[in-house]
Amino acid sequence: MSEISVLGAGAFGTALAISLARDGRAVTLWARDPRDMAEARENARRLPGFTFPDTLTVTGDLEAATAAPIVLLALPLQQTAAFLEEHAALFRNQVLVCCSKGVDMATGRGPAEIIRETCPGATPAVLSGPSFAVDIAAGLPTALTLAADDPEPLQHALTTANIRLYRSTDLIGVELGGALKNVIAIACGIAIGAGLGESARAALMTRGYAEMNRFAQARGAQPETLAGLSGFGDLALTCTSEKSRNFAYGLALGRGEPGAEGVTIEGKSTAKAVSNAAKQAGIDMPIANIVVALVSGAVTVPQAVEILLSRPLKEE
Repeated sequence: MSEISVLGAGAFGTALAISLARDGRAVTLWARDPRDMAEARENARRLPGFTFPDTLTVTGDLEAATAAPIVLLALPLQQTAAFLEEHAALFRNQVLVCCSKGVDMATGRGPAEIIRETCPGATPAVLSGPSFAVDIAAGLPTALTLAADDPEPLQHALTTANIRLYRSTDLIGVELGGALKNVIAIACGIAIGAGLGESARAALMTRGYAEMNRFAQARGAQPETLAGLSGFGDLALTCTSEKSRNFAYGLALGRGEPGAEGVTIEGKSTAKAVSNAAKQAGIDMPIANIVVALVSGAVTVPQAVEILLSRPLKEE
């Protein structure tokens, strides 16, 4: 039996599996259709150029994959609840580590709450922070935050030669930092794509960080968590690199181009969920609101700029 399983063979799940197995751990990577990867010993579709270590097993047998004591969920966040509900009988006493970022659009739940409600016998954890799949797979140094009620044993189990994990017990803060930064990344991509300049991006990142803190603290997060890797760190990376799917999507939107097809853009769903929740709670989220309007086509970029710049003047 594997020590660790990774469910979801997208780029990030594959990269985590490679990094964990490279250290000699017995790792199982579950995919809906694993045949090509099992034969080629590479995920040519999602993460080409990285050969699987010998201790990495690829399978389509979900029951076998979920036998591991630690299971990393690398599924799109919007699919996670339905997946866990469908297969709840397979998740009893494992530690379930959610590696996707976002807020469930239908219910407003974060990953830890989804795990607790769908798999009451499992232990929820959240892995988040500034990271790109290609960097992790290449063995480049990466630092992430791991949140759980008792994170220290898990921290030792999942740290690798190139992934340094910092532990936290603030599950809400870690999951919201990773989710909310995607919304701001879309806004920053739009600004750069529309030619609004680096100063506009810096303003969006700064005011976006204030929005992230307002929303997260209202939900019970600790402010120091948002200042860490899963908040500020991930925000800095995601808003400044075209490797970020959310930034790249915003960049295309700002240029008036279609976004890449078949790519999960969690920030789109998160923006809607957060905007709705913020309005109900009376939390001021102007950037999230304008991202929703831009994505839906309700406003143009010039109109969005006018809306944001015409807001009442106030103290920072």
